[in-house]
Amino acid sequence: MKNLIEGIVDFRKNLTEENRTLFAKLALGQKPDALFIACSDSRVVPNLFASTNPGDLFVLRNIGNLIPPASSESQDASAQAAIEFSVYTLNISNIIVCGHSECGAIKSLTEGIDTVCCPHLAAWLKHGEESLNKVKNGLILNPKLSHHNQISQANVLQQMEHITSYPFVRERIENKQVRVHGWWFDIAHADVYCYEQQYNQFVLIDENEAKLILERLG
Repeated sequence: MKNLIEGIVDFRKNLTEENRTLFAKLALGQKPDALFIACSDSRVVPNLFASTNPGDLFVLRNIGNLIPPASSESQDASAQAAIEFSVYTLNISNIIVCGHSECGAIKSLTEGIDTVCCPHLAAWLKHGEESLNKVKNGLILNPKLSHHNQISQANVLQQMEHITSYPFVRERIENKQVRVHGWWFDIAHADVYCYEQQYNQFVLIDENEAKLILERLG
């Protein structure tokens, strides 16, 4: 708490007039370009590694950056609600699923979960079991990664599938109104990778890769 309170004080002290003007404009409404789905992990800070400003991203964070598929009977509808709100109300044009290395949720999947003390966690992580099974059955995107990091990358692709299972999202994808992207953050090296379907692997987003991505976006 000490860091949080001191951070608020520092924020107020260092807030520039330019930023005050920005927040005044944002108070009138938001027009983010992307829905950013990330893990709740404290080490993953999208606005930091993507250098975005307030108002740029509509962020959904949960354990394991998971999205229940459209057919799911999950009682937790917060993820689906975020997708509906971002698509219907905010009219976003990009959806980014961002996994990361050393993910505690993925490690829990591989090691097993105590369903007695953590029944809600166990129920939620079922949305990631397909990723675990795919790696067990031979899916390897990067053989140099540890087992749990391989599953973490596979999980990004699995959650992208879950997102596109929603008819209203799929319709917008087909009409080229929405694009779905898969990213992966390597915590140890502070590098961000994006999934390139033509290579079936995650590629470092450097200047060259960034140029290719932007060209595809038009």
